[in-house]
Amino acid sequence: MRKALFHPVIALIALTVLVGTAGCGTSASQASPVRFGGPKTGAALHATPPGKRSLVQWPTHPISFEEVSRVGGAGENTPIAVTTFHGPKSGFTGKVWVWAPPEYYEKRNANKGFPVMEALPGAYGYPVNYWIGSDLKLEENLAQWSKNGTSLPFIVVMPVLNPNDKQYYDGSDIPGQPKIGTWLSQDVPDLVRQNFRTLKTRDAWAIMGSSSGGFAALKNVLQHPDTFKVAIPNGPDIVPDSPLWNGHAKEERENNPEVLARRLMARGGPEVYLAFQDGSREYTVLPKVRKFIAQYGHGPVRTRLQIVPGGTHSAATYVQGLGEGTMRWVSAHMQGPTA
Repeated sequence: MRKALFHPVIALIALTVLVGTAGCGTSASQASPVRFGGPKTGAALHATPPGKRSLVQWPTHPISFEEVSRVGGAGENTPIAVTTFHGPKSGFTGKVWVWAPPEYYEKRNANKGFPVMEALPGAYGYPVNYWIGSDLKLEENLAQWSKNGTSLPFIVVMPVLNPNDKQYYDGSDIPGQPKIGTWLSQDVPDLVRQNFRTLKTRDAWAIMGSSSGGFAALKNVLQHPDTFKVAIPNGPDIVPDSPLWNGHAKEERENNPEVLARRLMARGGPEVYLAFQDGSREYTVLPKVRKFIAQYGHGPVRTRLQIVPGGTHSAATYVQGLGEGTMRWVSAHMQGPTA
């Protein structure tokens, strides 16, 4: 099901966005610079009163991002911005788009850290992450759900999923290939911590993805429960299937969600929350998701399945599902903004 989400509409969105973002992060003259960390950074400037333990992780090394668009409606004209980032742990260089909700800018929240959602696209997820598209309105909807009280106000980070549009890397460190697993699970979260007010707890970190990105979300939360508490796998693949695993059976097994879930269950935790989403017309994917939930949705592996009536293997279906119950369930198990 990897290529199903890369239909002509998404391809057109990608091409349109590319025109506006080509070279972003290299020249201030091409777009307005955006700094999310603010002028005051570093723990020394935000001393915690004696006896009070703060969960806030203050930005440690804020940089300027380049604005690519604004989020309308409930998004209150907040910017989506991009940078080209070299991951020091993975060695991989790729684009990362970011957005902070309206609440992040409010004076009353100036000393609060916010939860984070890493959002991964389907198909190759390169050179653009389609969650920045105004047609899908992910950010606008999240802002509205936050105002309605059905979602926490999330910082959203949207990295490229693969290093090219020729192969799938299963969101993993495949031997001899770019370390995409490290990129998604360590470098990208580190970039967010360096630039935003976040929280020092895994309870404030979620990872969402669709199709191939759904597999990456599922795998990474089971593989790195110390980083992510929640995954939202949308129409996901369940097992690794990149041809790049050929000759690396042992490593492939180490990145298999079924194996990872069994291990997590055997050691009794920590608890992870898997909010699966599928359209009712995903006839190939849905049975595999149901089977995974039946076999591994026990003990510390908490699961929920949101089925969108009439939904297909598409990002639009999954945004609809988020508003029909998924974000309420996810938010109930996560830490909201706090000082």
